[in-house]
Amino acid sequence: MTESMLNMWISIAGMFLLILAMGLIVLSRHKLKGILAFIVSFFAYVSLFAGGIIILYIVFSGPTT
Repeated sequence: MTESMLNMWISIAGMFLLILAMGLIVLSRHKLKGILAFIVSFFAYVSLFAGGIIILYIVFSGPTT
């Protein structure tokens, strides 16, 4: 697998984590209550942070040859 293809799959994983975080935050704020909302919200913010770090890595790694 080439470096370009690997970067593509890593960026898709980052985008998936960002979309997952968005859905979980909406779910925890509008549908859930109590400790379950806190757990889902915590997992959502961890996903948001991880997805953001992945996307920043891909953007700042530059073009591949």
